[in-house]
Amino acid sequence: MHFASDNWAGAAPQIVEAVAAEAARVGVAYGGSALDERVAARFSELFECEVAVFFVATGSAANGLAMSAVGCTGGVVFCHEDCHMIEGECGGVEFLTGGARLLGLPGAAGKLDIDALERAIAAFTPASEHNGRGMAVSLTQQSEAGTVYSLEEIRRVGEIAHANDMPLHMDGARFANALAHLDVSPAAMTWKAGVDILSFGATKNGCFAAEAVVFFDPSRAADMPFLRKRAGQLFSKSRFVAAQFDAYLRDGLWLELARHANAMAGRLRAGLAASNAAREAWPTTGNEIFAVLRRDNAKSLRTAGAEFHEWTRGGAEVADDEILVRFVTAFSTRPDEVDAAVEMLR
Repeated sequence: MHFASDNWAGAAPQIVEAVAAEAARVGVAYGGSALDERVAARFSELFECEVAVFFVATGSAANGLAMSAVGCTGGVVFCHEDCHMIEGECGGVEFLTGGARLLGLPGAAGKLDIDALERAIAAFTPASEHNGRGMAVSLTQQSEAGTVYSLEEIRRVGEIAHANDMPLHMDGARFANALAHLDVSPAAMTWKAGVDILSFGATKNGCFAAEAVVFFDPSRAADMPFLRKRAGQLFSKSRFVAAQFDAYLRDGLWLELARHANAMAGRLRAGLAASNAAREAWPTTGNEIFAVLRRDNAKSLRTAGAEFHEWTRGGAEVADDEILVRFVTAFSTRPDEVDAAVEMLR
């Protein structure tokens, strides 16, 4: 019963086969192969516009390099206080940008509060050499709290960013899960809603190590080849990342995998709702669930082999004999795993 993280999951068979097939071939190094070029063109088709795409190995690298590309001296990035860039990347954005500041803002259920965002930006307007200046706004889709921004919510954040001459960045580590939930096109959830730069994640959804930085205005990406090389993210055998994306995006596999993960979360969510030993801490819609369990129930689940993480953020009310936990389902989660966990809680 594996619910600790979608990072714990293996790789989808189609991805494994694609990498194995590429291992038997010879190709131009450093992103110059025909496969690299074909997959880059596929991203433009996927997003219905010309994009500049740069393959990297991790989501942290994608976020840091995305911010580096739009960086400025004294720059401030406005983002949610619980976002991965602040809580889970060990100062990577600050390091790769040469000192940009991440300003964490509040917001219910992992999503930026619009009023708080406007107030925070106003504090840096006009720019001052003492305080710094706005550099970018970043939102996470789906959020670290398992919630999904609606298209209108994305548009509103984008309007605020653009009104203050800043790009809007989307951390899409679980981009596919959010897109599958909203059931809209990739273009609708990104540049059509005001997103300028996307960290496109695939590792959590069936790949080995495949992430990409996507620029919807290629002119913003002028420095990215140099930034990526300097950061050690330009791989000599880049075609093996391209091979993963080639299989991932073919015939809608990526959305099929995400829909399965979301469906397994829905199954678990329904089981928790029917249990008298657990309750959802707040509503979620993707492949993450945050639940409050009695400590003895949580211990019993772990003893029986269930894997999940205790959670310390989010503001849920938890009694002394209770614990807040996170369950994450993946493309490989089986219905019987979910049912076994639910049965134990009963």
